[in-house]
Amino acid sequence: MANPLVGIFRIKELRERIFFTVVMLIVFRLGAVIPVPGINVRELNAYFLSQQNSGNAIVDYLDFFAGGAFSNFSVFMLGIMPYISMSIIMQLLLIVFPSLKKLSQEEGGRKKIQAYQRYGTVIVCLIQSYAVTQYAQIISRSVENLLTMNLLPFTLLAMLSVTAGTLLLMWMGEQITKRGIGNGISLLIFAGIVARLPDAVWELIGRVIRGELNPVFVLVVLFMFVAVIALVVFEQQGQRKITVHYAKRVVGRKMYGAQNTYIPFKINPSGVIPVIFASSILTFPLQIASTVGGNVPWLAAISRALTPRGVLYNVLYVLLIVFFAYFYTQVTLNPIEIAKNIRENGGSIPGIRTEKIEEYLTKILNRIVLPGSLYLALIAVIPTIIQVLFNFPSSISYLMGGTSLLILVGVDLDTMSQIEAMLKMHHHDGLTKHGRLRGRNL
Repeated sequence: MANPLVGIFRIKELRERIFFTVVMLIVFRLGAVIPVPGINVRELNAYFLSQQNSGNAIVDYLDFFAGGAFSNFSVFMLGIMPYISMSIIMQLLLIVFPSLKKLSQEEGGRKKIQAYQRYGTVIVCLIQSYAVTQYAQIISRSVENLLTMNLLPFTLLAMLSVTAGTLLLMWMGEQITKRGIGNGISLLIFAGIVARLPDAVWELIGRVIRGELNPVFVLVVLFMFVAVIALVVFEQQGQRKITVHYAKRVVGRKMYGAQNTYIPFKINPSGVIPVIFASSILTFPLQIASTVGGNVPWLAAISRALTPRGVLYNVLYVLLIVFFAYFYTQVTLNPIEIAKNIRENGGSIPGIRTEKIEEYLTKILNRIVLPGSLYLALIAVIPTIIQVLFNFPSSISYLMGGTSLLILVGVDLDTMSQIEAMLKMHHHDGLTKHGRLRGRNL
């Protein structure tokens, strides 16, 4: 039997999609090391190197999920988070304002909603980029020659560059979704996390060699890491199957026989979306508070209170994950719409009266979403537990669990499922030569 990887590259469309995705990810990584105008890169690197063990926890968090772009003060330093933040705000506005909801359901209305979302992303980028320039100004007070131009032109150029960088990432994510493989936005976040792996592993080895970390603790954490990956895969793949029976029906001159099928409700229907949304919502105000906090006392107080290692931050994080798990599930899996489709196609759920289908589906969803969201929240706070119990550095603990691990596993599973679907589709259409993929368990 031929290698499945060879089979993937035998299909022209799939090969082109993979190549396009790889090119976009390479461009993303190149942009992560291109600094904004007016920054002395050598002085900046020296500053962050001196702050490695006593730096700002929020800045470390932002830098980690930007793939190192934040500490480089690159054009991609905000990453894709402003776009995600605006996506969440727009989804909430659709619920609050019925007129927007109605507009999104009209012909051409969805394009208008997307345009509003892009305009909102520009506003969010300008706010966050201004906060970044203030952070650079704070650093310049302790680092000579950090800024190579006057403050005003630096502020304007930096805001323009960083905003353009995020908009370019937004476009790249949309193009990957359209012409590449998988969800482009999630893949960009995935690439940023993966880019941090080599440095984190090297730092871990160095700390063990220098005696700063106990090897026994490292083995315990690595065991936890493997166990959490297995649990994440198990949880992401778990399903609750709702049996649906369709009676005989006549369509035109044809009679279709009775059949039984099922609706697959995943234990975690929203995947890693709640974690990404929760991180984005917390990142937006925290970035402003941490970068501008040196000039504004009350913002500095918020920054200290909501440090990623603190109790308040993690409590809010858990609550937001649970909220977005329910919110996103209701948006994507509406029990009323599902029940309507079942009735219109002559279906029924055994043991459930027809008028009670919505109530039954809602009860099932509530029962599976709550434990699924709590499970996500538990994994999300693992980095904090590792840092507190084992004194691990943030760059390593973020990889050992939490948001990064959920995104890595979730995006990987989603990408592989899309590749599998494309393989099956092409096989069904007979586009593969000599039927080489026929009979494979994909």
